[in-house]
Amino acid sequence: MNDRYLYRAKRTDNGEWVEGFYVLIDNHHYIYTGNLCNGGLYVVAERFEIDIATLCTCTGLKDKNGKLIWKNDVLMGHGNPKDLVKAVFGDFYVIDVETLERVDKVVGWHYEVIPTDAISKCEPLCIPMSLTDEYIERCEFEVIGNIFDNPGLLEK
Repeated sequence: MNDRYLYRAKRTDNGEWVEGFYVLIDNHHYIYTGNLCNGGLYVVAERFEIDIATLCTCTGLKDKNGKLIWKNDVLMGHGNPKDLVKAVFGDFYVIDVETLERVDKVVGWHYEVIPTDAISKCEPLCIPMSLTDEYIERCEFEVIGNIFDNPGLLEK
């Protein structure tokens, strides 16, 4: 199964994370779990009602340890607890780092810096950047939590 089509969310019955396909039926939100079988058909194993506020899309990217990165994950760069970012999807501006002028507006996976100290609040260090395999490798990003299980990471 292609990771880019995976979703995860917290179950309404026990608050645990579940991964699979997202489905909306009669105003109820579900994650269907299962596996691909011969012929490429998806066989549903179970269905779980989810808290829609926790629904996260998989980026299809992996951190330096091979762990999948999801929307709203908090990543640490270079093993430095002051170098934190949040994985997001949406509009962001491409910035010329020399002039700090907006060059283009794009839509896609990127990260937003979590301000942890004076340096991380300064341009160009606080500018959102594309989240790509190359940038993940260069920054040595690793998933250290998410905004739902670790809200304190956003308050550093």
